[in-house]
Amino acid sequence: MAGTIGAIWGILGLSLILLRGLSSVWPYVEELDFRVFGPVEWISLVISLLFMGYAEGYKGFQLKFSPRVGARALYLKNHPTPVRIVFAPLFCMGFFHATKVRKIIAYAVTTMVILLIVIVRQLPQPWRGIIDAGVLFGLGWGLFSVWVYCFKAFFGRGTYAVSPETPDRQA
Repeated sequence: MAGTIGAIWGILGLSLILLRGLSSVWPYVEELDFRVFGPVEWISLVISLLFMGYAEGYKGFQLKFSPRVGARALYLKNHPTPVRIVFAPLFCMGFFHATKVRKIIAYAVTTMVILLIVIVRQLPQPWRGIIDAGVLFGLGWGLFSVWVYCFKAFFGRGTYAVSPETPDRQA
């Protein structure tokens, strides 16, 4: 039972983190005034949506992060410890009880995201909103893919074949 609670907390907590990110960028996207967009702004918006959808949503989340979250949540369900349960969202993200490479990637990506947030905050509208529209699309895609892969991990037929990349179960 403790493992199930931990897995649910991990998925829920991670979802809340991603929803927080979505709610943070939404006001800047909503602020965009498309009536004053010229060709450069429209092209930039399309590029932002396509790039972030592909790079963040598809390549980053759907192909890499989300399947691993599902695997780590399933691992947590079957191998609960008090620390893993309490910090389940961070466990599911790979910040601890992970291979050295997985931890390096988790910390490096988090640092890079924080730096990009700091840089994008300095941009005036419409450029901040254009970039944030792409982020909104990619992050929304990512959140949905996390839910899909977690559902597959827990309710799919057969064995979930993605490695949780824990020290005892390397890919």
